[in-house]
Amino acid sequence: MIAGWQEQQVRAEQATGSLAHHGEGPVWSPSWGGLRWVDMLAGDVLTLGDADGAVSRRHVGDVAAALRPRRGGGAVIAVERGFALEGPDGTVTALEPLWDDAGVRMNEGGCDPDGRFWCGSMAYDQAPGAAAVYRLDPDGSAHEVFGGVTVSNGLEWSPDGSLAYYADTATHRVDVFDHDRERGLTGRRPFVALGDDGNPDGLTVDAEGGVWVALYGGGAVHRYTAAGRLDAVVEVPTPKVTACTFGGAGLDELWITTSREGMGPDEEPAAGALFHVQPGVAGRPVREFAG
Repeated sequence: MIAGWQEQQVRAEQATGSLAHHGEGPVWSPSWGGLRWVDMLAGDVLTLGDADGAVSRRHVGDVAAALRPRRGGGAVIAVERGFALEGPDGTVTALEPLWDDAGVRMNEGGCDPDGRFWCGSMAYDQAPGAAAVYRLDPDGSAHEVFGGVTVSNGLEWSPDGSLAYYADTATHRVDVFDHDRERGLTGRRPFVALGDDGNPDGLTVDAEGGVWVALYGGGAVHRYTAAGRLDAVVEVPTPKVTACTFGGAGLDELWITTSREGMGPDEEPAAGALFHVQPGVAGRPVREFAG
């Protein structure tokens, strides 16, 4: 438990300038030497320098939606219409596109305990039900898992891998699935309902099983216990909060990405920056892609 958090609002600190148009998908990996995240619609992967705090940027495609480290080095990356593999030498190879519709792109994903990479899509115009969730297996084969999705977001597993938390932002709730290797995701049911104004975006799960949910348009990250009770709030001083992850040597820092999508150049000077806070609980090591 995080003592005292119900009685106070904890405020995240700004770690970088406003350098992303639509920052998303932060991931901490020792194999990368620290934190990576994406400037999604620019198609760039950003890396935070561990020693000096400088940020480097690498272009990987028209869209860079999500990424995870590979067990043998490099990364798996969700690009506009499918997946790409980065080798240990940094070479990026795009796999075959999964669809032809230029109006739909990948959006968010994560790896399951068996090292399979799951990622969901969305239509650029957010057309209801136009998107789906896909799974990339270690052998390179890709599979559509389920459709009827509008804005696929925030897929992460519980510490023991038996549950998976998922947000289709348009539903204004976070759902939970049962998970096992053979059956995949089953038994989808509501976990937390946020109301008509609540827009769950990316999420992560800490070592205690608490679920941290970024609220797009809400200027905050909420932590929910495994029972679905709100017990911690991190205020972020810009509204479009997109995703969060644990990092640092002890995995005890919460890193938070933000967006300035749809904003004018003089609006919200902190939008698009990276933020961090020490929340008093640790995360888990990132699950890697086995391919």
